[in-house]
Amino acid sequence: MKRQIIAMGGGGFSMEPGNTLLDQYILDQARRKRPAVCFLPHATDAAERYALNFFNAFSRLDCRPSWLSLFTPPTADLETYLLERDVIYVGGGNTKSMLALWREWGIDAILRKAYQQGIVLAGISAGANCWFQECSTDSVPGPYTVLPCLGIVKGSFCPHYDGEVDRRPSLHRMLRENKIMSGYAADNSAAVHLVDEELWECVGSVPTARVYSVRKSGAEVIEDELPTRFLGS
Repeated sequence: MKRQIIAMGGGGFSMEPGNTLLDQYILDQARRKRPAVCFLPHATDAAERYALNFFNAFSRLDCRPSWLSLFTPPTADLETYLLERDVIYVGGGNTKSMLALWREWGIDAILRKAYQQGIVLAGISAGANCWFQECSTDSVPGPYTVLPCLGIVKGSFCPHYDGEVDRRPSLHRMLRENKIMSGYAADNSAAVHLVDEELWECVGSVPTARVYSVRKSGAEVIEDELPTRFLGS
């Protein structure tokens, strides 16, 4: 049984309407055909609208979509509800607020069980940050900061690497100052796919999207561009 995480720097249905390449890639990794996929929009205060956009997009794909509200939960047994899915897809927004909400409801522990049981864990931005030990985040107003996350996989993650002007320089600064551990940085439209905590491949929904390995070596920051497979023809 493979344990899988697919972390998108950006893209998917919420950023690239009409470009289904990354979303279809996620579904293709599921353990069965026509997978049951549950969307977690808990990083935003517009969860219902976000969930509607998810349904509009994923109803056009060969899957069984659902979403989990933590304000009108469908059941008291959230563990069974989530562990019956094949894919759990986490949306973007405020990583810090999402993690706090998850801790209160025990979702963090359920997601760790889901990972061990072979349910594909995927997400964009906050929904990618959350799986790592640390992330670069704008959850708190002001400069980008480092945030501890679930730690299901080792290292750090930085989304929107090419999409926000201060992302790359702020990450390099935090690495030089030993404020964040080594890890991955992903452009918009790019994703890193980890299997059993190891890099499986990097993929993109546009030809120019890239994923990078970033680390500190001495006083320098080393940024290695990783081979990133374009999912289109």
